[in-house]
Amino acid sequence: MKDVLTIGGKELHNRLFVGTGKFADHKQMGEAITASESQVVTVALRRVNMEAKEEDILTDIPDHITLMPNTSGARTAEEAIRIARLAKAVGMGNWIKIEVISDHKYLLPDNEETTKATEVLAKEGFVVLPYMSPDLMAAKRMRDAGAAAIMPLGAPIGSNKGIRMKEMIQIMIDEMDLPIVVDAGIGKPSEAAEAMEMGADAVLVNTAIATAADPVQMARAFDLAVKAGRIGYLSGLGPVSMKAHASSPLTGFLG
Repeated sequence: MKDVLTIGGKELHNRLFVGTGKFADHKQMGEAITASESQVVTVALRRVNMEAKEEDILTDIPDHITLMPNTSGARTAEEAIRIARLAKAVGMGNWIKIEVISDHKYLLPDNEETTKATEVLAKEGFVVLPYMSPDLMAAKRMRDAGAAAIMPLGAPIGSNKGIRMKEMIQIMIDEMDLPIVVDAGIGKPSEAAEAMEMGADAVLVNTAIATAADPVQMARAFDLAVKAGRIGYLSGLGPVSMKAHASSPLTGFLG
């Protein structure tokens, strides 16, 4: 069965997106990306050093990967737009993950400023994936502004708390006609599988992989979990019942 996720005209066969922060070094990061089999990797522009190739994070990202620079550090729509344009100017392509965060305690995204940035950049030809606090109406406004996919947080970024916003994300999955990529907070492979079983189109994982005792093995685990969750969703999960139901007949065997 062919199961392809299409975003911005690009066909993706792997639904695990990964990040590049918090790894011990660039070599470990590159090995984890390879182990994950991911086709989309997000990277903060401020971590790219185009002048010193030996220090440039991009040198350890496989060539076949679609780069999705993010606007980490932006506090307003204007700052996010400027970062996106810089990323494109230095050759990082036209995919962009919009992050606009002015809340320094919980690092929650500003949905209104994110929508403003999405509208401007989508009109300029960017493939825009906005990172946002789960809210159906905000997601619809981002869609109308030109977003190619929506990336709701599962829990505060970097927390590894899991999918704490499950009900809100489920509403978005059920009601939106754009791909939903669960981003931030996923801490275990089982939680990535849970997101996929819910019907999410993809997940983005960084902290849970990079901070594991063995990031490379953890990247493999997340790859398998995402695939298993997706197959489970496509297979059609069995109904949930409040009663017990025997899987084999209980009568007639001894009679």
